Amino acid sequence: MSLPHAILTALVEKPSSGLELTRRFDKSIGYFWSATHQQIYRELGKLEADGLIRTLPSEQPARGQKKSYEVLPAGRAELARWTAASQDPRPHRDTLLLRMRAAAVVGTEGIEADLRRHLDLHRRQLAEYEEIEKRDFPPGKDTSQDRLRHLVLRAGIDLETFWTQWLTRALEEFAELPGHDTA
Repeated sequence: MSLPHAILTALVEKPSSGLELTRRFDKSIGYFWSATHQQIYRELGKLEADGLIRTLPSEQPARGQKKSYEVLPAGRAELARWTAASQDPRPHRDTLLLRMRAAAVVGTEGIEADLRRHLDLHRRQLAEYEEIEKRDFPPGKDTSQDRLRHLVLRAGIDLETFWTQWLTRALEEFAELPGHDTA
């Protein structure tokens, strides 16, 4: 996934300022794509220079006024082209898994505590996604757009569920390792 396409998607949904986009990324798009405030502003400039978005006219002087952006027909066409294109899944890379593999040959010091920390983080993320699901997708909210957005959120929920289950199992395995200190 690319940041320009995530921004185009968000702007097609609702014309916004850079700050509003950052907040929306934190609240919804963030469960599958994150970006910093600086990355978003930098990309907005590129998208505008490429003729894919434009700054909405402001009723007040531009100095100190936040700029809002909307997608132009060329931006919508680019988003549609990208959406329709085939893309292979990317190989999964996770440093925790690599560290676990390394621990098998150099020792496990520090890994168990980090597994517990990761488990806590994933449990909190899962709880947050479940709250979003309750808030934003009550029974009966089933337009095509709602159903597709809910599927994306479900992917986040399912991934967090996987990680909490895997980390729980990893910690159980740790407890059974020879020489494991239960203190």
